[in-house]
Amino acid sequence: MAEQVEVQFEAPFRVTDLKQWVYCPRILYYELCLPDVRPTTYKMEAGREAGKAEEEREARRSLKLYGIETGRREFNVTVSSKKYGLRGKVDLVIWGEQEVVPVDYKLSKFAGKHFQLQLMAYGLLLEEISGLSSKRGFLYLLPQRQAEEVKFTARLRETLLKTLEAMNYMLYNEAMPPPTPNRNKCLACEFRRFCNDMV
Repeated sequence: MAEQVEVQFEAPFRVTDLKQWVYCPRILYYELCLPDVRPTTYKMEAGREAGKAEEEREARRSLKLYGIETGRREFNVTVSSKKYGLRGKVDLVIWGEQEVVPVDYKLSKFAGKHFQLQLMAYGLLLEEISGLSSKRGFLYLLPQRQAEEVKFTARLRETLLKTLEAMNYMLYNEAMPPPTPNRNKCLACEFRRFCNDMV
């Protein structure tokens, strides 16, 4: 009798792919279809370095910054879900008795919708692996050293699920999505040369 080999499942999407999709869906298309062409930009590296430096400061802070009295902090928590086809690493997770709260560090001055969607996804995955409720998270804006609370509303959850549905359609049909309607984003895009329909 042949020995059964267990196949390790890897979710097709990273949680960070959600913010790329919202910013411009073609970026994700190019990353998945042309994975070896994307350069690492200065902004990517700067964000990683700023996040590492923030961990040291975070360890010395109280949870009052987040309006939480008690909880256990855990950095760089790996999450994955076969159900949602998502995987990622949460910068900081605050484990409470009744809730689990994701915190995502951002080298940004505002809590944009694309960041909120990414944070909601972390909450969804943490709920699935822990059995605890995740009703909110925080975007920690590094330039201001300020935490912005994001409520995980039914509407935000629905937007996340619809976005995942569109991403899966793109991946499994290899269908190039339309470009972002905001053409100002194209000016500094590293994939601009691939969009032949852009002027």
